[in-house]
Amino acid sequence: MRLAHLILVHNNPAQLERLVKRLICPATDIYIHLDKKCAIADYIHLQELENVFFIKARVRITWGNFSVVRATLNSMAEMLNSGNQYSHINLLSGADYPLKNAGTIQDFLFANNNKSFMRYRHVYNEWNESRSRFTLYSLGDYNFPFKYSVQRLLNKFLEERKLPNGLQPYGFSQWFTLTPICVRYVIDYLEKNHRVKRFFRMTWGVDELIFQTILINSHLKDTIVNDHLRYIRFVRKASSPDTLTIADKEILVRSGKFYARKFRDDVDHVILDYLDEVVEKQVPFRNVLGIT
Repeated sequence: MRLAHLILVHNNPAQLERLVKRLICPATDIYIHLDKKCAIADYIHLQELENVFFIKARVRITWGNFSVVRATLNSMAEMLNSGNQYSHINLLSGADYPLKNAGTIQDFLFANNNKSFMRYRHVYNEWNESRSRFTLYSLGDYNFPFKYSVQRLLNKFLEERKLPNGLQPYGFSQWFTLTPICVRYVIDYLEKNHRVKRFFRMTWGVDELIFQTILINSHLKDTIVNDHLRYIRFVRKASSPDTLTIADKEILVRSGKFYARKFRDDVDHVILDYLDEVVEKQVPFRNVLGIT
């Protein structure tokens, strides 16, 4: 059994290298999806590190649109087809950083290899501020003249959109740790249900919705723990999370989470140095979430 990390990256090769070196562990593979807009020459040296691979089917990503999902799904399919048996696929960004050592994280996931970790809320009942993502049309993933004018007309004159297949809308965080069974289910479901895929292609912020909606409506729901193992802090109604600094060191250490985001080494590299010191002193694995 092995653990797989998938890192979505679009900038800062130095910070990515630092993250990758913190994730390296026996029985762990690290896959990097580099946005197709980026020059791979600035990053390719990382494949010389142990068990580090670059995803071949790179996607040109635009924030908030279905291209993020396409990159994630393409990458995960490539990982599942690698021939390796993984306990989980753990989705990270290049702005994440671990709060615990790689061995502790790996051992915890191996001990819970029948569970996935993903935060979710029912959109209409618990996360109503995101309701419009499901009801309004978004054409950001399409490329044709005057698409935003067309989008305005669609939303002005057409009825509210409705999820196909009687699905209930769920979502919350893009970042998760899923078993291969869950990953394969999402890939297969979208291949078999073109109306659902088309619906999500016309959904803004879809990366925070599609995995939750498909999986929480499935027979796999009871295998999913409503915890994504990450510390992420948003100011209310902000479109991106706070950048964490050394001022956040105590809350990060006390969080009990495995990862946090987001960090920028050009804003504050001291917090990364501090977390490195904390991780080096940590005790071996224990079931920190009490999951059996």
